[in-house]
Amino acid sequence: MEVKIGVQYAPRELVLESAQSPAEIEQAVTDAFANGSGTLSLTDEKGRRIIVPVDKVAYVEIAEASPRAVGFTVR
Repeated sequence: MEVKIGVQYAPRELVLESAQSPAEIEQAVTDAFANGSGTLSLTDEKGRRIIVPVDKVAYVEIAEASPRAVGFTVR
C-alpha cells in the first residue's frame, strides 16, 4: 500500500510503502485527528516509523502500490 502525506510548508510530500490495509491506515489517520493526540504515526514495510504533527498534515492519499515496469515494455 502506498501512502502519501502532504505536509504544510514542505515542498515535497512524504511517501511510504506500508504492509497495512487501506482500512487500517484510514483508521490510524482518523484516530490521530479525532483523539487530538498531536501526532500521526505510521510504520512502513521496513519497520521504520514516520511521525507527523497532526496540525501540519495537509492531506493523506492512500493508493494501491503499482508494480514498476522494468526494461522496454509496450503498453
